[in-house]
Amino acid sequence: MTRPITAGVDGTLESHAALDWAAREAVRRNLALRVLHAWQLVPDQAFGAASRETHDAWVREGVDEAARTVAERHPELDVTVDVIEGSTTHTLAEAALESELLVLGSRGHGALVGFLLGSVGQHVIAESTRPVVLVRAEDRASDEAGGREVVVGQHGDPEESAPALRFAFEAAAARGASVRAVRAWSLPPVFAYSPGSLKLLDEAGGMEPYEKNALAAALEPWIERFPDVPVTQHVEMGSAGEVLLSVASRAQLLVVGRRARRSAVGARIGSVAHGVLHHAHCPVAVVPHE
Repeated sequence: MTRPITAGVDGTLESHAALDWAAREAVRRNLALRVLHAWQLVPDQAFGAASRETHDAWVREGVDEAARTVAERHPELDVTVDVIEGSTTHTLAEAALESELLVLGSRGHGALVGFLLGSVGQHVIAESTRPVVLVRAEDRASDEAGGREVVVGQHGDPEESAPALRFAFEAAAARGASVRAVRAWSLPPVFAYSPGSLKLLDEAGGMEPYEKNALAAALEPWIERFPDVPVTQHVEMGSAGEVLLSVASRAQLLVVGRRARRSAVGARIGSVAHGVLHHAHCPVAVVPHE
């Protein structure tokens, strides 16, 4: 079954930028675009049927207008609209399951807004089995041209990082862009070394050559599958979040994997994904491990 790209809209500038990004991506991938809005009436107030219908009509008018604008801009695009009364978190989670990817607006350098207000967005990202892309209000189509790279973080073994790498190479191929694959490393405490890891490090000639070999091994199948995509292999000592943000200034898209973590307060998306979501200026794709 072919799944659409879903854009969550809520009237904010961020969500309109997300809708524009989603439309361009749908055209590139030859997929349908689903424009989605979820709303709820305030639970501690009494609303009659007329009020509910009036509110639904008012919301739908704004969402329809946004969808018409993007359809006029991309006449070849198949656009559908869904306005759903219900929990924002539940609606977005369901939409992610039914979509090739879910695209939402966000505000950098601080709290996430709109559909990403508070714990809602974090929960959706952590629970989603599909990629979720976050787009800033200042994002423009021109940012996808001019030689800007698709930057992807690689961490762990090749199998763990494969979903993020696949997403990055597919995105770069669709855009005619290059990929910068980034692997950050730091010195672990002495007690973290095992006899097996010490042997591997010795054979590689040290930590940095070992990390370069690990990155090359993870990239090898994707370079073979996408021979026309130029690749830069970037290995740097430092924290993964800081290294990724340092190179993201020249990126048109930043791709990170995420491993959902559970805690007493619910699902967590990991420090690297959390950091780049708040501070990267370009769109960020969070791709779950399979």
